[in-house]
Amino acid sequence: MEISNSYDVLMWLRNKNLLENKPKYWWPNAGSFEVVVGAILTQNTKWENVEKALNNWKEKNKEWKIEEVGSCDPSFLAEFIKPAGFYNQKAKRLIMLSRNILKDFGNFENFRENVDREWLLSQKGIGFETADSILCYACFRDTMVMDTYTKRLIKKFGYEFDSYDEMKEWFERGVIENWDKLKDLYENDLNLCFSRFHGKIVEYMKK
Repeated sequence: MEISNSYDVLMWLRNKNLLENKPKYWWPNAGSFEVVVGAILTQNTKWENVEKALNNWKEKNKEWKIEEVGSCDPSFLAEFIKPAGFYNQKAKRLIMLSRNILKDFGNFENFRENVDREWLLSQKGIGFETADSILCYACFRDTMVMDTYTKRLIKKFGYEFDSYDEMKEWFERGVIENWDKLKDLYENDLNLCFSRFHGKIVEYMKK
């Protein structure tokens, strides 16, 4: 199949019914602080391990609350998130990130409304993929996440990019330039399109 832009990739994926029985925005509990936690925990590990770590906490504490994480002792949090690997490092980073969010934004709701990519990238342990995951899935911003699955898929079609942001711009441009063809499919919600596009890529590449 000939691919000339990311719209072609999206249409190719749409015919494969990859997101049946998945949440609307693909990422579990989208819009919640749990997404922020998951975006950190998923670094250098499989999502199945992240789910175990997330559920360990929820079995004891019911839900992930930023105030509780921010007040945790690192060794206490590390015990819950062990399945995700690098648990001591990730525990410290989650606690510091939670405290910085509370310090700079007051609460998670204000963070969701006002955080930007620059602020996220200034936080220790947050790179481009993690920042965009938080913006897309926790904050519902119109941005698409690039990851190793995306890079591997597009390489199959003969495309390679010099940087994360160059690949991201290529994927977003193809959607935006063809938005008139897509907006009814995605409830006139560009973020919904980006989140499900990324989800389709991941689900396809995991097969």
